[in-house]
Amino acid sequence: MDTSYPREERPRPKQGPPPAAPQAPRDHLLWAIFNTLYMNFCCLGFVALAFAVKARDRKVSGDVEAARHFSSKARCYNALATAGSVVLPLLLGALIVTGVIHLSKLAQDSVGFFTYQLSGSVDEDQ
Repeated sequence: MDTSYPREERPRPKQGPPPAAPQAPRDHLLWAIFNTLYMNFCCLGFVALAFAVKARDRKVSGDVEAARHFSSKARCYNALATAGSVVLPLLLGALIVTGVIHLSKLAQDSVGFFTYQLSGSVDEDQ
């Protein structure tokens, strides 16, 4: 056993994060289920669910490239279904509000046209 001083220290190997392994793509299955059950606009939620299941199957089988392709399609269809389910009711609500405002102004303007004025017709008779 060597007890002499000063001891030489060995350089420690760098302990950084391990090399990045290619991550498996997300399959967006939960988002697709939500779109299918609650906000199904033109069956886009169902199409997104089909692509999400395909992406999950390819990810489990180890085909990362096909899983990434199907995941991308599932994400696009999910975004379209969500946007359509949010935008269309807002657009419909805006159309209803503007229609009600227009009809109320039209009704206020036409009140004078449809009222029967007795004072003008009584003066002409006498």
